[in-house]
Amino acid sequence: MQVVVNGARLELVQGDITRETTDAIVNAANEALAPGGGVDGAITRAAGPAALEVRRKLGGCPTGEAKLGPGGNLAARAIIYAVGPVYHDGRHGEADLLASAYRRSLELCLAHGLDSVAFPAISTGVYGYPMADAARVALATLRAFLAQHGQPRRVRVVLFNAEALAVWSSVLSQLESTSTHE
Repeated sequence: MQVVVNGARLELVQGDITRETTDAIVNAANEALAPGGGVDGAITRAAGPAALEVRRKLGGCPTGEAKLGPGGNLAARAIIYAVGPVYHDGRHGEADLLASAYRRSLELCLAHGLDSVAFPAISTGVYGYPMADAARVALATLRAFLAQHGQPRRVRVVLFNAEALAVWSSVLSQLESTSTHE
C-alpha cells in the first residue's frame, strides 16, 4: 500500500529490511545499542563487523531517540538506531516515546540528506507493543512529519509477515479516510 503526503511517498511492504535499497534503514535498537535479536540481529549480521564497531562507539541512546551510523555491508548507506519503548500498559508514555523514535529518525534523515528510509515496526517484537496500536502511533507520526516537511521523499515501513502488513494497511486506510473527511 502507498499514499502520497505533501509529495512524499509513504509505503507499506512485506519483506526483509536488510535488503532495502533506501538511503537509510532504521534499526529497532536497545538503549545500550548492544546487538540483540529479531530485526536488530538481522541488521547487525547483514551490516557486518565494521558497522558494528562504529555502533559500539555511539555510546548508547535513550528511549525515544535515534542515532546514525554507517550502513556497512548493507545496500543502505546509513543505519539509524532508533530506541522504542518497552510496552507496559499504554499508560506510561509509551505512545509519546514511540512517536519520538520515529520522528527523531526522520529528523536525522533531513539533517544528513537521506532522501529515502525504511522502518521496521519498532517495539512490536520482544518489546511487546501491540501491532495495531504501534501502527497508529507510527503512521500518524510519519504522516504528520511528511505533511510538514515533504521529506524524506520515500518512507517505507517494511513488515515481516502478511499479518503485520494487513494490520498496518488497515490502520493507514483508516487514517487516510479520516484525513479526507476533515
